[in-house]
Amino acid sequence: MPAFLLGIDVGTGGCKALLVDAQGAVVAEATIGFPLSTPKPLWSEQDPHDWWQATVASIGAVLDRAGLGPKDITGIGLTGQMHGLVLLDSSGEVLRPAILWNDQRCAAECEAIHERLGREMIIKRAGKPALPSFTAPKLLWVRAHEPQVWGAVEKILLPKDYVRYRLTGAFESDVADASGTLLFDVGRREWSDEIIDALEIPPSWLPEVRESPAAGAAVSADGAAESGLLAGTPVVAGAGDQAAEAVGCGIVEAGSVSVAIGTSGVVFAATESPSLDPDCPLHAYCHAVPGAYHVMGVMLSAGGSLRWYRDTLGSNEIARARETGADPYDLLIDEAATVPPGCEGLLFLPYLSGERSPHADPDARGAFVGLTLRHRKPHLTRAVLEGVTFGLRDSLELVRSLGVTVTSVRVSGGGARSAIWRQLMADVFGAEVVTVNTTHGAAFGAALLAGVGTGVWPGVVEAARAVVRETSTTRPGPATGVYTEHYQRYRALYTALAPEFSALATLAQQPTQRE
Repeated sequence: MPAFLLGIDVGTGGCKALLVDAQGAVVAEATIGFPLSTPKPLWSEQDPHDWWQATVASIGAVLDRAGLGPKDITGIGLTGQMHGLVLLDSSGEVLRPAILWNDQRCAAECEAIHERLGREMIIKRAGKPALPSFTAPKLLWVRAHEPQVWGAVEKILLPKDYVRYRLTGAFESDVADASGTLLFDVGRREWSDEIIDALEIPPSWLPEVRESPAAGAAVSADGAAESGLLAGTPVVAGAGDQAAEAVGCGIVEAGSVSVAIGTSGVVFAATESPSLDPDCPLHAYCHAVPGAYHVMGVMLSAGGSLRWYRDTLGSNEIARARETGADPYDLLIDEAATVPPGCEGLLFLPYLSGERSPHADPDARGAFVGLTLRHRKPHLTRAVLEGVTFGLRDSLELVRSLGVTVTSVRVSGGGARSAIWRQLMADVFGAEVVTVNTTHGAAFGAALLAGVGTGVWPGVVEAARAVVRETSTTRPGPATGVYTEHYQRYRALYTALAPEFSALATLAQQPTQRE
């Protein structure tokens, strides 16, 4: 009987369901969107019920498109946005909207964690300092600001694991996703009793963790009734979206490097051991490959910066796209290609949601710097592309500082689809930019993990070697020298503006005065 593997990705903008066969070919996919709430400046929340409804709808849609039934599914892999905090009560009901990875409300709680445990100790155990993006500070914020919610908490889950709970009834996670909570001992690949005790978090609240390809729970009778899947279908542990994306594009062996441009931008390097250097702004995680690790640098508004720009200043391109069937992003980027590298002295800082790597500054703000009367809209567009790429280079330079020789970077996500942006990345990175045949993101990696967990492939490395192939290579061009100089100016701007960012963040929190 043919094997079909279902990868489910609970993203920030929607849920993707992807069907893959035993040769790694994509059979069908479906994505169902859901809303994002920003009730206050720098807050970011979603209703977990929306994730589940989108999951159910995307499963039904992908089975219909493939012409398959629930009995045809061999195994299921889960992935999704990392770090989000889902709180359940004793009945398994959601207590409040989930606080997401790009929420920046928890700066005070991060300081409290460092004061209580020490920044160096946190990094040595959890692989990263306390930052508002991670799960633990969100927990402390709820305890401080929503005591009624805190008093009712029975379980803590990450976004994809809430979907697992609805699908299987099990409270489980995986080592890759759990290592992004700040509650996990990355080196030992288990929950950190030391951190949990110090933060006074009941261990019973935390889910059981497994290696990413391990088969754990199966679809329950209730989950089958709601989702249309077959009860008893195996559900492997899965991984957070970045580790799953890396599996899907073949970044599974030490020394391999990728850049993924989604809402956030991620520089990902696979390693044999965790990098737990308190002085390195990169963050260490468990990989979805059992026993392996990775380091990661994250900028919070990569593709998110371009989406903000499109939504704010791209109304003409959106209208033209509706008339012609084109992609508004393509229309914007094509115009940006008419502008010379460096945008005639215009720079863009992509800190629209604060920043994580390398600055770890929730107060950082976006900015266009260097505007003159000569600059037109294509200049602004190109400056956004260049600013995002400079931000990615920040993390790439940190990878190089660990002794990794970066001559080739595999790229995925929205930026990888544009030949213009790929050339820009090759020029800014000073390295070859490579695309691969697997372009379906984290859902594809989740499907491969499901295949490993159900015996289709003997291991994660073997699965990636079997199905991932390079499809194009973009080499650095003449603009590399120009971008070397502009990158230095870009780096200097954050240092110059950081004090004003802090002041602006304070002003933004003050009540609005109405006349």
